[in-house]
Amino acid sequence: MKSHRSLALAATAFLAGTMLASPTPAAAAEVTPDRLVNADREPQNWLMNHRTYNGQRFSPLDLVNKGNVKGLHLAFAVALGGGAGNEYTVATPLAEDGFLYTTDSWGVLYKIDVRAGDVGRIVWRMDPKQERQQRNRGAALWGNLVITGAGIAPPRVIATDKETGKVVWETSFPDTPDVTFTSAPLAIKDKIIVGAANGDQGVRDWIGALDAATGKVLWRKFIIPAPGEPGSETWKDDHNAWQTGGGAVWVTGTYDPDTNQTIWGTGNPVPMFDPTYRPGDNLYTNSAISWDPDSGKMNWYFQFTPGDMWDYDEAGTHILIDTEVGGQPRKLITHSARNGFLYTMERNNGQIMLAKPYLDDVNWTKGIDQKTGKPLDYDPSKPIQTYAGIGNLTPGVPPKNVCPSLAVTTERWESNLTAADPLTGEIKKTVHLRYPNYAGTLATGGGLVFNALLDGTLAAYDDTTLDELWKFNVGSGFSAPPMTFAVNGKQYVAIVSGPSLVARGRLANTPELKEQRNALVLYVFGL
Repeated sequence: MKSHRSLALAATAFLAGTMLASPTPAAAAEVTPDRLVNADREPQNWLMNHRTYNGQRFSPLDLVNKGNVKGLHLAFAVALGGGAGNEYTVATPLAEDGFLYTTDSWGVLYKIDVRAGDVGRIVWRMDPKQERQQRNRGAALWGNLVITGAGIAPPRVIATDKETGKVVWETSFPDTPDVTFTSAPLAIKDKIIVGAANGDQGVRDWIGALDAATGKVLWRKFIIPAPGEPGSETWKDDHNAWQTGGGAVWVTGTYDPDTNQTIWGTGNPVPMFDPTYRPGDNLYTNSAISWDPDSGKMNWYFQFTPGDMWDYDEAGTHILIDTEVGGQPRKLITHSARNGFLYTMERNNGQIMLAKPYLDDVNWTKGIDQKTGKPLDYDPSKPIQTYAGIGNLTPGVPPKNVCPSLAVTTERWESNLTAADPLTGEIKKTVHLRYPNYAGTLATGGGLVFNALLDGTLAAYDDTTLDELWKFNVGSGFSAPPMTFAVNGKQYVAIVSGPSLVARGRLANTPELKEQRNALVLYVFGL
């Protein structure tokens, strides 16, 4: 069995769109809460990590489309980094009126002028003097500030003046010195929501809100409950495993302005492969959690894999969909889980609508209960779950192959690009990709899906048939996703190369890429 990593694309991301006509905001205009809520009024810009609060990573821009994408070519490139070898990024660049903002693995923030269309010029760099490299998914825009996280010694959130590149405020968290900020912050109203990560190293992670103007901490909630708090009964050990229990918030959440809730996914319990050290369901790891951004109150949660022993963290994006089911309006969430199932649930309470596999050979469980969302073989009376009996850590018994699996393997890591209907779970189309995908996808109003692989290929696919329409190889792998923007009436697709340490590890059994070198470069493509 080859190891695959798949993406389920929400069907709503394939809705056709046109480039909307709207006045370009004045130079240096503040990024107001209204602009963020109504980001679709500015299709030329990409104002937050997922472009819009719903997390669909869909752009209505259609100047690059199925009919002309074959003419897409490299418009220009900008070398980033330069502080050390093996630099990388997992960041999505933000775009506002001809300027891009992105980060590297040192937490360095760049402002790049791309208005000329054939060259990119670095305007300024803000260096937070991070002591070592760490994953960083980019920035948030609020007011006249660009807000980023800097992990390690100590972990900090930093606000930089958009025009001058000077630090306006900086908030550090010395009481949790081992957490990092790998997710891009999310600006909601007058607050900046940040998620702490690094749980795999044995820390207790959290989510919090800062005052956007001053950086003052307004609230902070730990993912792993302390003794006596709701959920603490699911940590059944007698040696305080909750103190190092993980629950990392690796990836930026989504936000529903209508119901004023922000939904973030959480990571695996720690130690990740040894449930005997932490018996119980281990709340609130491997969960989708809805928070009130004003107070930090938890509205609801849903745990995907209780007592996880395979690193099935669910920190990935929980996409918001407004649609109709049976003629009735529904506000839903969909998530292609790391455990191999596509879940769709009610947004107001996390109630499961469906859970269907998007991989052919999922074997860690016999299936998912369509009413509760729990694995069919989940037993609440067991301190350590056995599920389907595949791959469990049984003393004296050799380990068995489990799927999906993130363990090291002697086989190649490859991937699939999968289109699934979130309302039925039906797999519309799957195409096999020769190399791993650690970047994610971009869907556009031009009927295109862009995807980037670890061999250095950026490709465009037909959003209905998933036929490959265009590709370009830069010779350095990607672990950052593509995005798109427009300036002076032209649409561009941008992506930064430089695969992370984890991503590069997936090439251990890919001999043709053994000597591939990696460079931290911003590539911008246009017609």
